[in-house]
Amino acid sequence: MDPNFLITAFVALFVVIDPIGLAPLFVALTAGMSPQKRRQIAVRATVVAVGILLVFSVFGDDILTFIGISMPAFRIAGGILLFLTALDMLFERRTKRRNDQAAEEDEDDPDDDPSVFPLAIPLIAGPGAIATVILLVGQTDDAAGYAAIMAVLAAVLALVFVMFLIAGQLERLLGRTGITVVTRLLGMLLAALSVQFVLDGLKGFGLGG
Repeated sequence: MDPNFLITAFVALFVVIDPIGLAPLFVALTAGMSPQKRRQIAVRATVVAVGILLVFSVFGDDILTFIGISMPAFRIAGGILLFLTALDMLFERRTKRRNDQAAEEDEDDPDDDPSVFPLAIPLIAGPGAIATVILLVGQTDDAAGYAAIMAVLAAVLALVFVMFLIAGQLERLLGRTGITVVTRLLGMLLAALSVQFVLDGLKGFGLGG
């Protein structure tokens, strides 16, 4: 497996899932809870997200084939979706929407468990993450390549879990300005990666050389 491809996969998943951006939202969703309950929620949310992304990594291509969608077409659609996500990150619309989801969850029932919704879905395993996993797996040719992508995914989700555990300290360390700067830098990287996905899709149709 090409190391450059693995680096690209890691950056794509890291930017889309955005462990750093999820940290303050985890703090907001678990405000007032004990450290033990926060850990339980962090574990549950991560495990559920792993399950969802694994299902799509295994059956995503079959689902596309059943519906009649080619991989190049899905790469183009996924690239456009990731580009829209990048725009949201660059202009802070993504953070605002996530904060709104967190606020709505808190208003519905402050004692409810937020691990499945909105943490696992859609904050961790959202449409962008699902699309990225399917795209990356679609670019592998054998079991070793699939295992490598799964290892990269596991590393990113492990970072999500760690960020959940240290969310309070991270938020105090970076501050609102620091988190904004990091989010916008990641948005720039995601925009470039999304354009690459679109170009790969066009190349799959025989366009663009």
